[in-house]
Amino acid sequence: MDSANPSVTKEPQYQELLERQKQKGLARFGLMSSQVYFDDPKRVAFVLARYKFASKLLEGKQNVLEVGCADAFGTPLVAKAVDNLTALDFDPVFIEDATDRTDPELGIEFLVHDILKAPLAHRKFDAAYAIDVFEHIEPSVEDTFLDNIIQSLNTHGVLILGIPSLESQEYASPQSKAGHVNCKSGADFKRTLQRKFENVFLFSMNDEVVHTGFSKMAHYLFVVCATPKVTSK
Repeated sequence: MDSANPSVTKEPQYQELLERQKQKGLARFGLMSSQVYFDDPKRVAFVLARYKFASKLLEGKQNVLEVGCADAFGTPLVAKAVDNLTALDFDPVFIEDATDRTDPELGIEFLVHDILKAPLAHRKFDAAYAIDVFEHIEPSVEDTFLDNIIQSLNTHGVLILGIPSLESQEYASPQSKAGHVNCKSGADFKRTLQRKFENVFLFSMNDEVVHTGFSKMAHYLFVVCATPKVTSK
C-alpha cells in the first residue's frame, strides 16, 4: 500500500470511507446547527440527544410529522426509526437548506407550512413531535398551535414536545431569549397539554440525560402525550 497516496487509507477497513465520500459527498451542518457548532459545540450533542429520545419513543411508527424542523439536522435520527416522515417549517429558507443537504435516500418529505394557520389538509399521522418549537409560540396562540397539530393526528395519535424550562432562561443566550416567548415550568407544561390529551407524561432533561427527576432543576423538558381529547373541529 502506498502510504503517500492520499486516496488510499493506511488501514484498509477505512477505505470504505473514501468510497462513501465519492458516492455521497460529506455530511454538512445546516444553517442553525453550523452556528451552534461554531459557537458552542457541546450543544450539538444536546440537540441530537433530544432527537434520539424522540426517535426511540416513535420507533416503528408508520407516518410521523415533525413540526418546526428548522434546518433538520437531527431529523434523520427519527427518519431512521419510522416508516415515513414529513418535516415542515414555516420558513422557506430552512426548508430549502434542509432539502438541499439531507440525504434523499432517507425519504423525508419537506414542506413549507405554518401550522398556526392550518393543520395539514387531508393528512392524518400516527405521531407528531416538535423539538425546540413550542417556546417560540406566543401564549395567546398556543391553543391554535396544539389544535392544528391534533387535527393532523389520528384518533390514538401521540405528540412529543420538547422545550427549554422556564428555570433555564436565567442562563440562556441573548439570541435564545429573544425567541423564547413561552417557556414553562414542568407542572405548567404538563397542565397545558392535559387540556388536550387524555394522557400526558412529563420528563426532565439535563444535557444529554433524560430522567424523571425534579423538573425545577431541569434545563429542558419533554411531554409525551397520547390520545387527543379533540380530534377534529
